[in-house]
Amino acid sequence: MNTAPHALNGPRGDWLGFPDVGLVRTLAGAVIQLADLGPLSAFALPYPAEAQRALDRTVLACLLRGVEEIPRSLPELLFWCHSRPLEDWPLDLPPDAFGPDDYLVDPEALVPSQLCHEWWIRGKDGGAAQFDREVVHTAMRLCRKASSPESYVAFRRLLVERPVLTGVERFETDTDLFLAPVQELLDQCYAAVPASYEREGAYVTCGRCLTLLTPVAGGAWWCERDRCRRRGSPPHGRTLEGSDAAGLLQLVRPLRQFVTSPGRAEVELEARLSALGLQVQLWPGFDAYDLRITFPDEHVWAVDVKDWKHPGLLGRSAHPVRPEPPYDESCWVIPREQTGAHRDYLGTYRRNRPAAAGGLPLFTDDQLVALAADRLDGAGGPHLTESAPKTPSTPQNGSARA
Repeated sequence: MNTAPHALNGPRGDWLGFPDVGLVRTLAGAVIQLADLGPLSAFALPYPAEAQRALDRTVLACLLRGVEEIPRSLPELLFWCHSRPLEDWPLDLPPDAFGPDDYLVDPEALVPSQLCHEWWIRGKDGGAAQFDREVVHTAMRLCRKASSPESYVAFRRLLVERPVLTGVERFETDTDLFLAPVQELLDQCYAAVPASYEREGAYVTCGRCLTLLTPVAGGAWWCERDRCRRRGSPPHGRTLEGSDAAGLLQLVRPLRQFVTSPGRAEVELEARLSALGLQVQLWPGFDAYDLRITFPDEHVWAVDVKDWKHPGLLGRSAHPVRPEPPYDESCWVIPREQTGAHRDYLGTYRRNRPAAAGGLPLFTDDQLVALAADRLDGAGGPHLTESAPKTPSTPQNGSARA
């Protein structure tokens, strides 16, 4: 179990004061590196350097805490990753760091979990840190240079609606005039699909999130998106085989996770708000924020949609929504399914939100739609900042873990 001898410092807590936060980042990086090399069940000496460092540091942490059960090999460490939630590891971590369903390796598919990717990509020592932002910012620059906001919207829609491309579909993007300014980026965005997604010569996409499903034991299929799995077994979308399977491409993981996944939530939220009769614009001002919602009285909400499993990491990344195009109020939104797996997702976000975020509120998508409907029915209210729950007193022990 997590030990928590340090008191949290202020409303967000000083995570860096907990010695094993860095170890979790190292573990996540090691798992990702191993998964890139092959199945997580098939490794032998010598171990990759990052994996050996993760094993050594975990053993040392156990020894320092007098723990008798120690992972003595990389297979044993990987067994811990998919059989033991991080809150049960003998590590010194913040009391709101992890919950009972937080594994580094998915227990069913035996692949890195969404949580693992979040720690790797957003960790300071993550090799792919900022990659998704660099791609998006480069697309903005190229589309601004071409004076074509339509091209930027087309690029974002491509990443959201077509995370998987056949060879023919990839050729078709080369002839799309709207995508002309960003053609040089597409080869960095899409990569060949590994054989691990194939079963009996066929690849299957998820009917909800459109990404490729992973075949698992018993003939079942597994979706990489936590939010999707909470809705039940993934419905099958496209089955790609034969000529369609030749040259198959998918978005690289950072873009699937931080562009495609929230993008699906953005498109769904846009449809729900538009159905209320509101004017909703996606990715205004070259993606200054995700949705610009205009009410009949010209009052404007600016919304950024996130799809993170870990509320503490989300809170620590909070920052004010960019001021242009102008708006009256702003907030972040998280899909309801993502919050359901945590005892106190919104509270953990608030406790880890920095002061520089200016009290940026976080709502579920259902909450935001309800607030919008209430504002349409009322006279100028409610307001987002007034509707956001207040930050509770900061816990001083492990009783309020996410």
